[in-house]
Amino acid sequence: MLGKTAGGLYWMFRYLERSENTTRLLDAGFRIALTRASASESEWTSVVETAGVRAGFEKKHDTFDAANVIEYLLRDRSNPSSVLSVVEEARNNARLVRTALTREVWEATNECWMTLKSLLARPVRDRELPSVLSTIRQQSAVVRGALHGTMLRNDNYNFARIGTFVERADNTARILDVKYYLLLPSVSFVGSSLDNVQWETILRSVSANRAYRWLNGGDINPTGISNFLILYRQMPRSLIFCCAKINDNLGYLAEDYGERLSCHDHADRMLGQLRDRSVESIFDFGLHEFLGGFIRDNSALGGLIERDYRFSE
Repeated sequence: MLGKTAGGLYWMFRYLERSENTTRLLDAGFRIALTRASASESEWTSVVETAGVRAGFEKKHDTFDAANVIEYLLRDRSNPSSVLSVVEEARNNARLVRTALTREVWEATNECWMTLKSLLARPVRDRELPSVLSTIRQQSAVVRGALHGTMLRNDNYNFARIGTFVERADNTARILDVKYYLLLPSVSFVGSSLDNVQWETILRSVSANRAYRWLNGGDINPTGISNFLILYRQMPRSLIFCCAKINDNLGYLAEDYGERLSCHDHADRMLGQLRDRSVESIFDFGLHEFLGGFIRDNSALGGLIERDYRFSE
């Protein structure tokens, strides 16, 4: 496969995953701001921080209020990670690799772009936000469904899936990392009802609230949630699940091309570090330190994949 095609597929699905992740962050921030109006600014600050766009946001806005955050993360063209920006980039990449996609995947991607361009043509009011966010998630799901239902399980599919899970792993790790260093106002709140509400917000941010409760009932606690989102193999947004899928798809590429590259070894090490850990050892080491290391390793993996498969060619 040409590196440019591999890169186009990889980034197409990274961008689509990012658009969905952003809507989940906004949905969780909106819910918690409604229930705790006195702390709404800190909640919106956490949304911007988790999305990794605080520096750009502060250049344009002085306050972290709902209107500013929603506008910046959904519609602002100056924000390269806004939903409108990333869905347009996903479509641009899809056009670049049009011959590598089935008709259904291309049409779903094009329809996603046209729908969201119309939906986000004007500022989104608070009362419209839940419906808008739901539509964005649905459009992303249609593209993903077309990928699963119509694409051959070849290198095209593998690069699409690798992009999805590299982006998803980064998002889950950042949500968890922000928890104790921005969402939680003070160490004195650890273990309090406020702390538990914020941990529940994290579950909602990765669409894991109901799944967690199926397994754990109403026992909302930092250890249980961290274990679920880091080490639980059946949770499709957990770090270990994402790393396992990246390893699987990189492994298929290694088999197809008869060559192991540096990104394969790096991905193996990342998965091994998760398999060998318990949640207790992670907390003993330091949750922030562990997640910071994971985010750096995941970013390095993305760089190695781009280099090894020569995405710029």
